[in-house]
Amino acid sequence: MSRLGVFVGSSPLETTDLHPCADRQTPWGDASAAPVRQQLGEHELIYLRRHGDHHEFAPHQINYRANVWLMHSLGIDALVGTYTVGGIDPALGVGQLVVPDQLIDYTWGRDSTFDDKVRHAEFAQPYDQNLIERLTSVDSEVVRGGVYAATQGPRLESAAEVRRLAQAGCTVVGMTGMPEPALARELDLPFAGLCLVVNPASGVSEQEITLEAIVAASRSGAKTMLTLLHKVLAASV
Repeated sequence: MSRLGVFVGSSPLETTDLHPCADRQTPWGDASAAPVRQQLGEHELIYLRRHGDHHEFAPHQINYRANVWLMHSLGIDALVGTYTVGGIDPALGVGQLVVPDQLIDYTWGRDSTFDDKVRHAEFAQPYDQNLIERLTSVDSEVVRGGVYAATQGPRLESAAEVRRLAQAGCTVVGMTGMPEPALARELDLPFAGLCLVVNPASGVSEQEITLEAIVAASRSGAKTMLTLLHKVLAASV
């Protein structure tokens, strides 16, 4: 893997030596932001801020088709979506990194296909198994496996909704986990999700969920996510 694309979410993956590599325009409208490139030896990381440069797009307002298409057009070898999530599984503490292997889509009204005709993309395994292996083999602390519940947002979930998600087998919950992997599948682009737990999901803990705590956990965990991505590229051949 020599060129890895990364969707940056609410966790600010702040780094240096970034250079513009494309504008925002695509056949599907403007992407959320112009992608930037970071050179790491013989490898490259291509970053795109999913919510926009100033976090101006709510989860249901993101032009997912434009974002995925733009990354694909840059010739990346694989794509990682980074996500901040709530932990449904009580064993997942704040700051834990999780690479899920399944998802359940609870979103609606999002453009989730590039086709203007009926096409049933195979989706039994929504994430690329080889990319999951790469993300989890470089750090033993990363949790491999789990089920991502993609909810509509932008509000957080009720405690009753989280209980229902837990009954369905979901282990983490977030608002931007779909339709990125489905769109990537249509383009035959390997995709995996890298989740940062920033709070216990509603009702999992008696602790109150505050925006301040979520932001603090996002900023702290962003460094860990970035370090992991660098390790993945360093281990690539």
